[in-house]
Amino acid sequence: MGGSCLAERLGHYVRLSASERVALDRLEEHDRSYRRGTIVISENDAPREMFIVRQGWLHSSVVLGNGSRQIMRFQFRGDMIGLPLLAFPDSPETVTAVTDVTLCPFGRERLAQLMAAHPRLSALVLALTVAERVSLADRLASIGRTSARARVSSLICEINARLRILGLSDGGAIQLPLTQEDIGDATGLTAVHVNRMMRGLVEDGLIERNGNHLRVIDEGRLCAEASFVDRTALETGWLPPAQ
Repeated sequence: MGGSCLAERLGHYVRLSASERVALDRLEEHDRSYRRGTIVISENDAPREMFIVRQGWLHSSVVLGNGSRQIMRFQFRGDMIGLPLLAFPDSPETVTAVTDVTLCPFGRERLAQLMAAHPRLSALVLALTVAERVSLADRLASIGRTSARARVSSLICEINARLRILGLSDGGAIQLPLTQEDIGDATGLTAVHVNRMMRGLVEDGLIERNGNHLRVIDEGRLCAEASFVDRTALETGWLPPAQ
């Protein structure tokens, strides 16, 4: 799988210089494979490594006081895992492989060197991190103030928009290797409720489902029902020049 997956993601927003690409390639010099269901980072542990996703899906979650799980975010190719370790010595979340995954490990020091040498990359990673925070705030508002159907619709819209950026959404057709429990833990619903909402979206002609494959048929209506705002576009005019 030649080439940096992080460079592929960042290259969607800016034209990367040759030196920036070399620096990003170095973050992905080594890779590791993990089986589906593997816990890559455990909540409250103090891992020494962060990761870039080369292949597969993962999710970040926290366990609440009553023992229930809240999935905060799904990670795909080109995403960086473990960034909270830049602020805290212990991980505030658990990162679990949803599918078989390939990850590239790197340490804080390696990232610090890249940021010092390439301020534009540092600024772009910051912008993406802020966009993720806003997206998470959108989900929080959705869970707290919208219907079950709107929550499920919003999650589908978010995943479809993010996969489209990566070239992994073909006319709204995506692979969705999530269980109903996964979707429920991301939207604050039971698996039974998720099943009912998904079935309703199919019956109303908004989506199609076939096993782990899903196709968004009417994205406009789906996003309107969810009051979904696409956070994948970034303002990049302020970025410093490439080094």
